[in-house]
Amino acid sequence: MAQALLSFKTPIFSSASSPLLPSRPLRAAVIGGGPAGSSAAERLASGGIQTLLIERSPAGSKPCGGAIPLCMLDEFSLPLDLVDRRVTRMKIVSPSNLVVDFGKTLKPHEYIAMLRREVLDSFLRDRARSSGADLVDGLFTGLDVPSGPSDPYVVHYTESVGRTALAGTRRAVEVDVVIGADGANSRVAKAIGAGDYGYAIAFQERIRLPEEKMGYYEDLAEMYVGSDVSPDFYGWVFPKCDHVAVGTGTVCAKAQIKQFQAGIRDRVKEKISGGKVIKVEAHPIPEHPRPCRVKGRVALVGDAAGYVTKCSGEGIYFAAKSGRMCGDAIVQASQNGRRMIGEDDLKIGYLKQWDKKYSTTFRFLDLLQSVFYGSNVAREALVEMCGDEYVQRMTFDSYLYKTIAVGDWKENVKMAWNVIGSFMRAKVVGREVERLRSV
Repeated sequence: MAQALLSFKTPIFSSASSPLLPSRPLRAAVIGGGPAGSSAAERLASGGIQTLLIERSPAGSKPCGGAIPLCMLDEFSLPLDLVDRRVTRMKIVSPSNLVVDFGKTLKPHEYIAMLRREVLDSFLRDRARSSGADLVDGLFTGLDVPSGPSDPYVVHYTESVGRTALAGTRRAVEVDVVIGADGANSRVAKAIGAGDYGYAIAFQERIRLPEEKMGYYEDLAEMYVGSDVSPDFYGWVFPKCDHVAVGTGTVCAKAQIKQFQAGIRDRVKEKISGGKVIKVEAHPIPEHPRPCRVKGRVALVGDAAGYVTKCSGEGIYFAAKSGRMCGDAIVQASQNGRRMIGEDDLKIGYLKQWDKKYSTTFRFLDLLQSVFYGSNVAREALVEMCGDEYVQRMTFDSYLYKTIAVGDWKENVKMAWNVIGSFMRAKVVGREVERLRSV
């Protein structure tokens, strides 16, 4: 059986010179049934394209904070009963345990929606299926790359039996287009030689708390920064339906992830005492986009493409958005499944549009992480800054509505001076924190 790993040479071609498909619709395989894959499959199937959606573990869940921006509820028509908690209060805690309330500027109708990934993912897959996609419970195992502009890709997968794919039936299906939505360790990306990228490890425990302690987190989420919880990210306590998610992440010290998890547990030990761990989860999270996200008639979306923002670690919205944009590009270029498409269609209709819309956001958050997450001094300054209502309003406008808030130039100048002052004060605090930690 030929494997795609043996050949990465795929010709570039465009639908402008590609033939109509007189006897059948365009065929697409979407690998991965998370927000990215399901959103792509829904768009493809409703746009007249024969769509196969392959998901290896429909009952599984990803270790994810589960926070989504307010705009996603309307944009993706998500029913409100998917939301476990409406967070209207947020606390951010510095290395020296300075606590800042980070929700003072939220308007009465604004909140951060907290949900469980297994619930969201199941809903999106069901919606894709109701739109006409064929959902397969199976493990993607390989991809045969064609040599001609209209020749099919052959997708190999093992259909699952019960909870395991190892005992299932091996199958192969011919398709015209492949979308890789299979996460940070994407096999589709490997099959087309998309290149490697840096990644973080997220570690999370779901902890069911006594009723009186769960009440504290009714509408509250907490973020903790400090070298004890992560050398380059943050720790979190996010409320779910009947438990809290307590976790952390790191890029530069993956081997010490359990040490940092112990650090965040220690920071919140009084608040979670008496709680019972009901689930432990760990997962890689990409740190930047892959070197190659489109090759031939194969496109990567979501985590497989590297669409997770630094600084916040947010990926759910960008996963769903990239899947939808990719699906729309294929539907449009193929004239609702009537015409073959090519690499140029994916690059122009999907990749170029994505980069135009979001590359600035990703670069900006990358800069913020490099400035504020590298030392306890910088983290102290970050937390102090977060107490400023203008900073909060700018932050929530950008997060909730997925646009970079421009703000008022006078306030921006004032904020810049405040940043300098925060760093100067934080330097003194940071030294004291480090001294106490070394005693």
